[in-house]
Amino acid sequence: VHLMETGGGILQSEGSLRLSCAASGSSFSNRDMSWYREAPGKEREREWIASINQFDDRTDYKKSVRGRFTNSRDNALNTMYLQMSRLKPEDTAVYYCNDVLMGLNWGQGTQVVVSS
Repeated sequence: VHLMETGGGILQSEGSLRLSCAASGSSFSNRDMSWYREAPGKEREREWIASINQFDDRTDYKKSVRGRFTNSRDNALNTMYLQMSRLKPEDTAVYYCNDVLMGLNWGQGTQVVVSS
């Protein structure tokens, strides 16, 4: 499965953005999927921020993003989304997707920069 993250950008605090994670090569409908991010100066510290279950789309979030981020998926399009709202400067990071075991090849990520 090849993963490609898109949708990043530069925006001001309190703005909104939607990230997409498109999978190709194979379906990810039978996988629990997650979003991760790497903050500046914390390379190789890829933190988990959200997950979505393969069976019932149940989601789980890191405390710092809960209530602001919404994880969803469209298995027909083989795509997962992360709707981000009320963004904060501390959300600045490169965002990645993978399955919950981080067992797939990583994509290039998509950069989000939030200015105060």
